[in-house]
Amino acid sequence: MRQIPFPNVGGLLEILVLSVLFYYTILFFRGTRGAQVLLGFVTAVVAMLVLTRMFNLDTLNWLLQQISVYLVIAFVVIFQPEIRRALAELGKQHVFSTQRERGMLDEIVKAVSLLAGGKIGALIAIEREIGTLAIQETGTRLDSLVSADLLATIFYPRTALHDGGVIIEGDRVRAAGCVFPLSSRDIGKTGTRHRAAVGLSEESDAVVVVVSEETGAISLAYKGRLIRGLDEERLRRILSTVLMRGTKTQSRWQRLRRNLDLSTEGLARTEELMEREFEDPPQNP
Repeated sequence: MRQIPFPNVGGLLEILVLSVLFYYTILFFRGTRGAQVLLGFVTAVVAMLVLTRMFNLDTLNWLLQQISVYLVIAFVVIFQPEIRRALAELGKQHVFSTQRERGMLDEIVKAVSLLAGGKIGALIAIEREIGTLAIQETGTRLDSLVSADLLATIFYPRTALHDGGVIIEGDRVRAAGCVFPLSSRDIGKTGTRHRAAVGLSEESDAVVVVVSEETGAISLAYKGRLIRGLDEERLRRILSTVLMRGTKTQSRWQRLRRNLDLSTEGLARTEELMEREFEDPPQNP
């Protein structure tokens, strides 16, 4: 009987490194939208490798070895959203609190209130730490100070930029008439604006405010979730809490896991729980 040689120090080190790598890969994807895809991908590859070895399928085994490089490319393509979010999270700078002023939030809330009262549809994204330059390029670039009058004018019907989204960076309106990515998830009976708001909140950490053109109802999308039926005071309270919340007390890994929490349990939270999460007061370091 052939004995398996005991690995030397170098072999043990390789086993340790691979074990840590696999562990954190599983931990990273657990509870995210890519978890089931990852499980199916790994299961299919392992099953093919086992079958080729058990039944001596030399031709199939050779073919798998030849396409191994393409499997890596397929992995990158399949998990492109998760990888992009991970790289953006690891590289972003946390300077948000120094850029936001309460006066700017008041202008946004005032504009949303005016638009909702007139049943004028609106889509306003407030950029946080993950940049939205690619989205800004789909619209008309601006560089204007945030004001309620400007936002109300942009979304006034029949104006050139009303059909699209506005992106706010810092205290400046950076672009208008932008095309936001639409969410592919089932978020109930909602219009294109709401799907676009959720889609952008899935792709970035932006906070997106929506005003319904039909009912004038105010909604907010954040981290791939949507909370409806906000009034002016609740909107101001939630925006203040989310945008002013400190992030220095959390590690990059914790922030990354929090932003990628798109599990079934997370997506099934009620609006009451979402609002409670948003309104948790920031902890002092």
